Amino acid sequence: MSTQSEYDPPQDPLELLHHDMDVLAVAKPAGLLSVPGRGEHLADCLLTRVQAAFPTALLVHRLDRDTSGVMVFGLSPHAQRFLSMEFETRKTKKTYVARLSGKLEPKTGTVDLPLGVDWPNRPRQMVDHENGREAVTDWRVQRWDADGTTRVKLMPRTGRSHQLRVHMLELGHPILGDPLYGGGLAEAPRMMLHAEELRINAPDGGTSLRFRAPAPF
Repeated sequence: MSTQSEYDPPQDPLELLHHDMDVLAVAKPAGLLSVPGRGEHLADCLLTRVQAAFPTALLVHRLDRDTSGVMVFGLSPHAQRFLSMEFETRKTKKTYVARLSGKLEPKTGTVDLPLGVDWPNRPRQMVDHENGREAVTDWRVQRWDADGTTRVKLMPRTGRSHQLRVHMLELGHPILGDPLYGGGLAEAPRMMLHAEELRINAPDGGTSLRFRAPAPF
């Protein structure tokens, strides 16, 4: 994908992380839409691929097209409602891995900046102190690499659109390969953002589930 408008999704086989009577967890590859876009050329997505194998699967949350990693689906309307509420009430615990431009310091910190749509430049989001919605991200540096980049773990407390991407940009360290907020494919073969781990309560009540897909970079 050399531009944002082109769509040539990877044809990786479905990678299952977990499957029970209520919950399905899979690893989404980078470059694949979570849900269909507008037009037939954007019909191929993770949801349709999952439903081809698991017809009762229902969408719970999304990842950006160029983000890889853990996604969960409900396998019944009840499971979908329960899991969706887990996200809405912030009971999930999400951990991402990213590679950033430059040396991010200090080693740990928190970004607390409200986000809203940058309407003239959609789908871009931006910091909006007047009308934006609360967005909070904790970070922890894993290492500073010799090439002048930073590998970091990101733990979002909220789930706003493009939250991690905009928050890292606001710190002055955009995610490598980001086609909207960074240098795109000129600096990395893909956007270096991966949803590595998701912890969530199961619809059966009481059971805690942990899904993990190691970062491929």
